[in-house]
Amino acid sequence: MIRLWFRRGVVAGALSVAAAVLTMAAGDLWVRAEARGHVYTVAAVPAAPVALVLGAEVYPDGNPSPFLAARLEIARQLLAAGKVRAILVSGDHMDWGYNEPGAMFQWLVDRGVPSQRIVLDHAGFDTYDSCARAREVFGVSKAVVVTQSYHIDRAVALCRRLGVDATGVGDDTVRIYREPWRNSVVRERGAVVKALADVVSGRDPVFLGPREPGVETALNSY
Repeated sequence: MIRLWFRRGVVAGALSVAAAVLTMAAGDLWVRAEARGHVYTVAAVPAAPVALVLGAEVYPDGNPSPFLAARLEIARQLLAAGKVRAILVSGDHMDWGYNEPGAMFQWLVDRGVPSQRIVLDHAGFDTYDSCARAREVFGVSKAVVVTQSYHIDRAVALCRRLGVDATGVGDDTVRIYREPWRNSVVRERGAVVKALADVVSGRDPVFLGPREPGVETALNSY
């Protein structure tokens, strides 16, 4: 009897592992297919009204981490080159002591980006929420999504599936931070599975909220 239960446990464990591997593979294939042909360099990306910059870690002193700063630098370059006319910074501000959008805004302003060109989304708690809110709350129908290269396919895929005609630019400059980069690449495998589940479920963002005119105002002030 013990041997029988042991065998059943081994089989169940093996099936669970196989299912997880297949799910990750399916998610990876989906994001790659959705993003194919829509990821570019800064120089080659087609123009769009808005750059959507996805949030990342902000340090306790209020400065963006190198990963986030690299994303913001791409957005700054896109605006300077006339590729976009406004920048939507979307990140986590669930806790008032931690403010990704505020830090992103300040970084851009400190480097010469006009404040009226920057719009803050304080409820971009993950990539799905940022894309959904860009469309449903801020009325963005076309955008250049900016993040790291290991994340860009998933970001573009989610935004496109959620109604934003998205292209993407991915940053590789922070590969020099080898361990954080490697850890992020590993975490991305699980994030792809979550993205697939979010799309299948069609869940609402954590906080949707009313329509906000910030992006329209930024574009009209150009």
